[in-house]
Amino acid sequence: MAEADTHLDAAHSPPAANPISRGRMALLFTVMLVTAAGNTAMQSVMPSIGTALEVDDVWISLAYSWSALLWVVCAPIWARRSDRRGRKAMMALGLVGFVVSMALCGVVLWAGLSGWLTAFWALIAFAAARSLYGGFGSAAPPAVQAYVASRTPRSERTQALSLIASSFGLGTVIGPALAPLMVLPFMGLGLTGPFICFALLGVAALVVLRWRLPNDEPQFAARGSTVAYSSGSGAPSDSQDDYGEASDDGSSDDEPARLSWFEPRLRPWVTAGLIGGHAQAMILGISGFLVLDRLGLRDTPEAGAGPVGIVLMCGAIATLLAQWGLIPRFNLGPRAATLSGILVAAFGTAILGAAQELHTIALGYSIASLGFGLFRPGTTAGTSLAVTRAEQGQASGVVASVAGASFIYAPALGVWLYNVSDWLGFGLVIALCLAVVILGWRGLQSDSVLTTDR
Repeated sequence: MAEADTHLDAAHSPPAANPISRGRMALLFTVMLVTAAGNTAMQSVMPSIGTALEVDDVWISLAYSWSALLWVVCAPIWARRSDRRGRKAMMALGLVGFVVSMALCGVVLWAGLSGWLTAFWALIAFAAARSLYGGFGSAAPPAVQAYVASRTPRSERTQALSLIASSFGLGTVIGPALAPLMVLPFMGLGLTGPFICFALLGVAALVVLRWRLPNDEPQFAARGSTVAYSSGSGAPSDSQDDYGEASDDGSSDDEPARLSWFEPRLRPWVTAGLIGGHAQAMILGISGFLVLDRLGLRDTPEAGAGPVGIVLMCGAIATLLAQWGLIPRFNLGPRAATLSGILVAAFGTAILGAAQELHTIALGYSIASLGFGLFRPGTTAGTSLAVTRAEQGQASGVVASVAGASFIYAPALGVWLYNVSDWLGFGLVIALCLAVVILGWRGLQSDSVLTTDR
């Protein structure tokens, strides 16, 4: 009887998801690229802005905390809403949040640097403007991830999600590379130029998204078996845009049970992502200030944007090497990518902590970034593969929420420990990486089980 049931399930299981076209993948890639480039461009100039405003390093790091907290709360909400309103609508909302946030951040920091606002009120206004990104910008990444995950077979999902993750990597190359060029002398923009420039790029990405990605807003609630829906243009529906997404086990659920961080299938991946994410957030928080200190640039903050950008760019290139080269070349599964990546990150952190000049700082940061470039897609793919296809929207919300939780206090904690003692900050990062290895070795499911198509 069991064998007959198995054959019956196989006969009625849905066909594998059609691959996403190159044009659509490029569009999704661009959406993530612009936001990543804008955020890393901001990170490359904020240490210099904080120094120019004569604000302690830890307060610059804490200015991101409220935004990160909002990201944790809002990302799952937008992810669930994308299941009902469609992925495209949530991507557009996220881009709007990014554009408005970047523009307002640029304006208030310009007012602070120009003397219109005191440093205290400039930083408060910056935190408030940045919160728009945490509240509304958090709608885009879960929607993009859910769009890709729900249309990709299990055996190919790690590589597909790695490609999307690499858009962040490429963005972190482009952002620091362009940021010094966007420090514009005219109109008094100066160090706030990157904020305005990337706000304009976000507007361009939003226009292309609305124009080129087919509308996937459901026209009616799904009931019973999976149903297709009409595209916004009135054209026949595309099989890639089926709103009713079958689960991996062949079932179809109208409204899957709500997923939480403590869901047993997700708990090991969430734990690894949260602990390793804190380590990565601390390194990101420390790196810019470390460059200013080790190169003696505290007295000339305008000269700091270039070296900080070089270090961040080297790390981003290493991240791309991991996601475009190592993962597909060696066909790494989620567990292998997670554990090997976090070990490499710990090694790179040790080099970074001992570095005293630009070359060694860039080398240590690059090795750490290579490791995190393996680790992040590993935990993302593991979370996706742990649940059914119908639960991909919620799973992507959990991933985004965990990523945001890492930035609530970890960057500020890392900077504070670094200011007390270099090795307090770096020692904690290494300890967190080793904790992921110990817990992950025992708790993460094997790649052979996770990546089998079914």
